[in-house]
Amino acid sequence: MKKILSKPESLKDAVLSYCPGCGHGIIHRLITECIDELGVREKTIAVAPVGCAVFAYEYFNFDVTEAPHGRPPAVATGIKRTNPDKFVFTYQGDGDIAAIGMAETIHAANRGENITTIFVNNANYGMTGGQMAPTTLIGQITETTPFGRNPEREGYPIKLCELLSTLEGTAYLERVAIYNPQNIMKAKKAIKKAFQCQIDRKGFSLVEIISNCPVDWGMTPLDSIKWVEETFIKSFPLGTVKDKTNT
Repeated sequence: MKKILSKPESLKDAVLSYCPGCGHGIIHRLITECIDELGVREKTIAVAPVGCAVFAYEYFNFDVTEAPHGRPPAVATGIKRTNPDKFVFTYQGDGDIAAIGMAETIHAANRGENITTIFVNNANYGMTGGQMAPTTLIGQITETTPFGRNPEREGYPIKLCELLSTLEGTAYLERVAIYNPQNIMKAKKAIKKAFQCQIDRKGFSLVEIISNCPVDWGMTPLDSIKWVEETFIKSFPLGTVKDKTNT
């Protein structure tokens, strides 16, 4: 019998610690499939965040280093500049990348650092219990917005891809989702393109992945998928935001 699917070599045979229905497991698989297909596993260095994916090194079968909260782009910049032959990417959540780490994100992108960022957007602080994040939707209930996010009080959701698209150093920015098989396939294509962007030395690339967080959203996994499709992506529309890879 012909084998048509197997565990990626870049993914360890380990039990994931993520909550039931969380999207991180799917995203880990997509990343490792792309790394295997591009043949860069032996020279890959990932930078893990502070957040739900803080233990990413337990699951990725390649070198992974840890960064202080919000500092993965700065750490990745240092690694890539001193080891330009390495393949370097960061893996970050919305609090890590767009709150405490916003400055590092903007300046790494503006400098056109030849690194890739995988940004997992689940509209809340998942690791610490579901507080409001920079990407929390207007009206969304969280631990710190029990009556829903009010823009007059908490401001508006930050659309990171659109924000970074104004910077000259960004080469490729796309927002994808993983709530059904069709979009999972599109997400993998975007991740692979962002990785190829780095391999081709085009500059800073980022893929924003809309992911569900059923436990902190107070939903079943199925209801959380419906909420992504019916509500989340209306505020964060999917698609390519910027692409200079052909120039």
